Amino acid sequence: MSSLSILCILLVIPAFCEGQRGKRCSVVPKDKYIEMGSAIEIECHSSCIRGNVFWTLNNIQIDESLSETVNSSYSILSLKNFTHPSAVLQCHSVLTEQVLGGTTIKTYSKPNKISCLVQCKDQTVVGTPDLIKCSWQHAATSSLKISYSLSVLEHNGSKEICSSDTTSCSGDLAVSFFRKHSIIVRAKTEEWNTSSDPYEFLARDRFKINRPVIRLNLSSLLLVEWDRPFESEIFHCQVKHNKSNQVLNTSHQGSRKVMIDKLGSCMKYTVSARCALGKAPWSDWSQEQTVLTDLNKSDVKLQLWRKVAEPDKNGLRDVRAMWREIPPACRGSFSYTIEALPLGKGGKHGILTCSAPTCDFNVTQDAHTIILTVFHNGVQLVEDSVYIPAIGENLSQVSDIQTLSMEGDILVRWEAPLQPVSGYVIDWTHDGVEYFWKESKYTYVTLLDLLDYTPYNITVTPILHDTTGNGTQAREICSRMGYPGSVSIDVTAKDKRALVSWTVDSQKPCSGAVVNYTVFYGTPNGLQLNVTLDSTNRSVWLVNLKPNTQYIVSISASALTGNSRSVNRYFGTTRFDPDLVAALIICGSIATVLVLVLGLSCVVLWKKFWEKAVPDPGVSSVALWRSPIHHHQKSFQPFCVPAESDTICERVYPCKDHTLTSPTAVPATDCNGNPHPRPTSDQADKNTHSDNILAPDPTQERPTEPVQTAQSSFGETTVLLTSQNDFHRPYRQQSSVELPAPTTNKPCKHITRQQDKTAPMAVYVTLDMFQQGQTR
Repeated sequence: MSSLSILCILLVIPAFCEGQRGKRCSVVPKDKYIEMGSAIEIECHSSCIRGNVFWTLNNIQIDESLSETVNSSYSILSLKNFTHPSAVLQCHSVLTEQVLGGTTIKTYSKPNKISCLVQCKDQTVVGTPDLIKCSWQHAATSSLKISYSLSVLEHNGSKEICSSDTTSCSGDLAVSFFRKHSIIVRAKTEEWNTSSDPYEFLARDRFKINRPVIRLNLSSLLLVEWDRPFESEIFHCQVKHNKSNQVLNTSHQGSRKVMIDKLGSCMKYTVSARCALGKAPWSDWSQEQTVLTDLNKSDVKLQLWRKVAEPDKNGLRDVRAMWREIPPACRGSFSYTIEALPLGKGGKHGILTCSAPTCDFNVTQDAHTIILTVFHNGVQLVEDSVYIPAIGENLSQVSDIQTLSMEGDILVRWEAPLQPVSGYVIDWTHDGVEYFWKESKYTYVTLLDLLDYTPYNITVTPILHDTTGNGTQAREICSRMGYPGSVSIDVTAKDKRALVSWTVDSQKPCSGAVVNYTVFYGTPNGLQLNVTLDSTNRSVWLVNLKPNTQYIVSISASALTGNSRSVNRYFGTTRFDPDLVAALIICGSIATVLVLVLGLSCVVLWKKFWEKAVPDPGVSSVALWRSPIHHHQKSFQPFCVPAESDTICERVYPCKDHTLTSPTAVPATDCNGNPHPRPTSDQADKNTHSDNILAPDPTQERPTEPVQTAQSSFGETTVLLTSQNDFHRPYRQQSSVELPAPTTNKPCKHITRQQDKTAPMAVYVTLDMFQQGQTR
């Protein structure tokens, strides 16, 4: 391609792009405010595309007949009576459905429903109205601040009376009663402004007169009077009082008083009035006036009644007389007297003065008539009486009393007696101290204004003209059954289970009976489980729990009257089963004790085995041997003790029993069998010297003579103890004798003794060679 061609392309492409950039699509006008119900035209410039366009209103396609296509790049949408508070209009391409542009249209409306009143600024004087108050409505959806102004139209234009940011306004305006006045309201914002349609009114029809001033005059009737609020006009008034909040209209126009009859005794009446001119609005209510009515004798109804207790051991019965109290609001002083008149026997009677509407006294077992007299300022006002039957008097009474509690009230029904009655008296109490009663001509009654969750005792007594029958008491019934009592929980936890027990504290007598219990349990942040049990259960084992885990448990007691749920109780399972741990501890303790006892026994036996007691030959003598007849003669090997290279060998023989055989002298021999030379007399005295050694008497506990020491043949000194404690020693009856030579030859070693080198060693023997049963 030549350079000239490339240059032409570079020049053509920017020119083409510039032409395409100049073709834009748009919708005009933008964000338009129009008056509600007016018409509007919207233009769509579509030069950036090919083909036709279509319109949508709030994403809903508009009928094509409402739009007009001028050429291929220009379309106009015409909307009449536009009533949408706010709407979005968009222009779309038919080929691609692409949005080419859009606008938002908002509407505003005129103020409407204007209402005006005219009145006098000074409410205490009667004159021409000089103040106007107007209010209106305006359905404005704009977020812009709106300012209002109120103007009156005159011959030469309009006059602004007042301005406001709200939909009401008041201002000074002197009006005439005989011509019409026109009022308009203007609304203005930064984007738009509009005016209401003119509101025309006649001053006399919109004149709110001053409120009246009333006066009250009380006699047998209540007279209400007031002054004429506007002299030149006919008006009408209304009067209301607070007895029934009744509004009384005057019967004639222009009347300035009204009579109120049928007043209650000792009641406060609050009275007020208001007036109006023709079709004009009512004035404000006057200031309220209060009056207290007098006591009307015909309105006093004492309704005297009595409650009679069972007779005591003396036959006296306690009686409580009850009556309706004179209203405390009544003026004057009131006093009451009770007189009990016995009937038939002319018994004693007395008069009691009572200050309260109850009075307690006692009567005998006879029939009585109780007379109540009321005095007002010392003058008898009214009197009433009631009958008390005698004990055992056969009178009519009602039967089959049925009671039913219903939303805090108690419905009572009964069967009438066979004898005709004039009515019934129903009395009830919840504590036996305070009584309530009422009369009825029917065989049913509803007791109202009862205490909730409270048991009541109800009695029905027929009235037999001038006497009364016997009362019949219904079963105790609660005015309303409450929830079950509070639930207390106790938990005993193990490693994988827990025993949950509970008690229900029914402190209120009207607590509902429990139908079932539901135990809720689980971890604080985990799944909650529940177990439902019937009303006979008071405990449950929770199983499949996790060891060493925190749990939460609560119990709901369900009754027909509602549910009562305990507070949440937290508990934790143990790491190990406490029963297993306790068993292991007990078994370990027993095993430890057994091991200690066995070890101690072994130690003692071992010590006794290795540490046998060896008697001291120096403090004991050798017991006598038994006779050869009873005991075989035993020979012993020589007992040798080595000393360095040489050893000394000595033959040791047991001594014979003195009691069995006579001692026989046996010559001493050496290890070779050669006899030892006998010692000389001096030597004998020196070696065998003894001082009268006496054998102990076997029939005596102690030796009769002291035992002296003897010199043994080995040069050792043997001491025979004869003290008081020595008789317990097993060897205290021993004596030193010469032993006979053994009858059998025993081999003996030849020992060379070097006496010049070592001293002779002392030799001792143990005594276990002797039998325990030998004679001592």
